[in-house]
Amino acid sequence: MIYLKTNEEIELIRQSSLLVGKTLAAVAREISEGVSTLALDKIAEDFIRSHGGVPAFKGYRGFPGTLCVSVNAQVVHGIPGKYELKAGDIISVDCGVKMNGYYGDSAFTFPIGEVKKETLQLLRVTKESLYCGIEKAVAGGRLGDISEAVQSHAEKHGYGVVRELVGHGVGKHLHEEPEVPNYGRKGSGPKLSEGLVIAIEPMINMGKKNIKQEKDGWTITTADGLPSAHFEHTIVVKAGKADILSSFEEIEQVLKERKIEII
Repeated sequence: MIYLKTNEEIELIRQSSLLVGKTLAAVAREISEGVSTLALDKIAEDFIRSHGGVPAFKGYRGFPGTLCVSVNAQVVHGIPGKYELKAGDIISVDCGVKMNGYYGDSAFTFPIGEVKKETLQLLRVTKESLYCGIEKAVAGGRLGDISEAVQSHAEKHGYGVVRELVGHGVGKHLHEEPEVPNYGRKGSGPKLSEGLVIAIEPMINMGKKNIKQEKDGWTITTADGLPSAHFEHTIVVKAGKADILSSFEEIEQVLKERKIEII
């Protein structure tokens, strides 16, 4: 069942979502060659807890980490571990926070050192496709409008759009209805009403759309071994223009200070 949020609930979700952005910015300060994904996870957990939040992913259906850290051909749900980042890697960092009874959820894909131009282009287009979807998250439209906007932007650049994994509603639960696919048909699906809070999260592959699950039961990788990128915002549907509750602003400020190319 889809339930619409009150203005008070939206502000609580915004607080949680902004803490996610600040956490990803704290990660961005430390993300570099030689740093393990487990070290990034500890930074995120400490930051969230010290700011009055609880890591939303840790323990969720048994997931062991605060972050989902997915490197190169890993699409999503990578488990933090001993892997040390290398120049040329890309890493999707997905983070969720619970605070004051409400969740926030956001993700950003970072380049590490010198990254191939075609890989940076994948990151750029994936992020653009997120904002294409957000542009369609307006009252009176249909969920399929968002899905079609994401899909068409990614596919016109020749990329594969993952089908099996989707965005979702956000509120008192980390995952609520409706599901928000990154592919679909304009004018289809549930009607978009003011107060609907959803996480839109394109997962876009450089090659084909096909994916596989690794033996750890969590990590999803591209079937062809080519890179995948992932960006996510929590937003609320409004009349005329969606309100983005999470933020990349502080992340991008850190990247600018560190002279890392902003996608």
